[in-house]
Amino acid sequence: MSRKQGGIARGMEIEDYVLTATEKEAARMERPMEQRWFDILWYVVVAFVLVLAGRAMYLTMIKGAHYQQVSKGNSIRSIVIKAPRGRIFDRFQTPLVNNVPSVDIVVLPADIPKEEGSLDDLAGRLSGLIGINKGEILAKIGAAPANSLSPILIKDNIPQDDMLLFLEKASEFPGVRIEKTAVREYIDSSIFSHLLGYEGKIEKKELEENQGYSLTDYIGKQGLEKTYEKHLRGVHGAFQVEVDSVGNVKREVGIINPKPGSDLILGIDAELQKKIYDSLSTTLEKTDAKVAAAVAINPKNGEVLALVNLPSYDNNLFAKKISQEQYLGLINDPDKPLFNRAVSGEYAPGSTVKPVLAAAALSEGVITPSTVIDGLGGTLRIGSFSFGDWKVHGPSDVRTAIAESNDIFFYTIGGGYGSIEGLGMSRMKKFYDLFGYGKRSGIDITGEAKGFIPDEQWKQDKLGEKWYIGNSYHASIGQGYITSTPLQVANSIAAVANGGTLYRPHVVSQIKGNDGKITYVEPEILSQTGMSAGIMEVVKEGMRKTITDGTAQFLKDLPVEVAGKTGTAQFGNEDKTHIWFASFAPYENPQIAMVILVEGVGDGSSSAVPVTKEVYEWYFSRNNK
Repeated sequence: MSRKQGGIARGMEIEDYVLTATEKEAARMERPMEQRWFDILWYVVVAFVLVLAGRAMYLTMIKGAHYQQVSKGNSIRSIVIKAPRGRIFDRFQTPLVNNVPSVDIVVLPADIPKEEGSLDDLAGRLSGLIGINKGEILAKIGAAPANSLSPILIKDNIPQDDMLLFLEKASEFPGVRIEKTAVREYIDSSIFSHLLGYEGKIEKKELEENQGYSLTDYIGKQGLEKTYEKHLRGVHGAFQVEVDSVGNVKREVGIINPKPGSDLILGIDAELQKKIYDSLSTTLEKTDAKVAAAVAINPKNGEVLALVNLPSYDNNLFAKKISQEQYLGLINDPDKPLFNRAVSGEYAPGSTVKPVLAAAALSEGVITPSTVIDGLGGTLRIGSFSFGDWKVHGPSDVRTAIAESNDIFFYTIGGGYGSIEGLGMSRMKKFYDLFGYGKRSGIDITGEAKGFIPDEQWKQDKLGEKWYIGNSYHASIGQGYITSTPLQVANSIAAVANGGTLYRPHVVSQIKGNDGKITYVEPEILSQTGMSAGIMEVVKEGMRKTITDGTAQFLKDLPVEVAGKTGTAQFGNEDKTHIWFASFAPYENPQIAMVILVEGVGDGSSSAVPVTKEVYEWYFSRNNK
């Protein structure tokens, strides 16, 4: 075979073995590489889903019974972390109250045994451990829903020994646990109790009125603790934990930190408060009186510098759950130590109102600064009625009448006599109102009384009698139907001292949040009396003359110039009087207006003036050091 023929033969063999692709195969071969990767990924996803489905079937069908049994006993709970309550300080950052760690025994109804015998046994053993009657424990538990997760307080503020003993045997008390909290510890409690008030465990009625509290929470009950509850109370935190069927913690899941309450910075001068308290206590020991009150105010802005009551009480008793015997002893005490006389006591203010009536008569043109009124030998007579003075005074102008507390002068300008028309009750009421009498001032502590200023219509409606001129005479010297609180008297004198501005008294001056932000309590004007500077100066000169030439010359040798007004008011059928002294100092630039009241002094001695002297001597010598 020739070479050419051999080549043809080999060529024919090659063509016989060539593979011809189908159209489908050709299209697949022509796909881009990315599309082929997509196919691979799709197969991987399908395989993964099949594996998951298989695992789910295994856990559900084969192991399901096991995990269901485990889940029955475990759950996620939140255990409350009590937020620290805000603290309270005086104007110089002196602490007046502390938070003391404490623990309570509580029960979670959902975790306790439900069988009657088991529950009875649990209550019996718990009773023996912490000294609470078994019936009382069962009653507390029975009052709550059986599946409630809200803790029920069994015993608060338990001693450390009881706590340690419980912790040793905690596993024997399913559903019973210790809850950490804190109780208030009031420093110098008797001196500040009427100001601060107290906090205590919330009661069922209070719980209904205050959302967001539980039966193991504390709440302000009186005083600043109550007024500023929303500021002092913080925001509770919580441990989130997994617990088993009897409430035992298995593991911690997370934590929400508590937010402490805001601190209160008061305008109160703690040392001044103590000085007044001590001076009044000493005075009461020397007399037959047992009751006194005092208020000191900054005339420039209405800040309360001191607010004192005697007798007083220990507010720590209430913070730590007062016993029935102790409580009955306080409420049955005839001297009423729980009563806040400084803001709630309503008394005839006596001659302390004469500066207000003098300003009213000058403002209304009833008299001028130079008007002289005769003393009438100590008795003003209208028909068959006589209205006496406390002593015989000679002819007096308004300054002398204030200084010597001339009743005849004020009868005349109040009710009218001879050629002087007098203010009459309607105009007297108008000026009493301007100076804050007969209505609440809105001070930021609980229990303030209104006092009372009558008028003609009130007497007709209430007593069915017309208003007589004698009623106006009594009203012009702060007696008759008129009543006021020591706070009202102090605030009116502060308005005289500052030239005629009546401020709302306030105890708190700053609120300091847990973020450090400070909110200042700004001065709030209740009324501008509208008195001219000249009129107010005449009245203040009369009050200064009280010290230099009048009824309070005992204060002449003080290191600062003082202006003041004495006052006495009879009450009841006994031969006793309330003794007042209202004052401000220094005379030219008043920094403090103060009222001292000694209740029910038998001999009528001016016991309030010596207290004032002692306090001012200390106060201004301290400030000058």
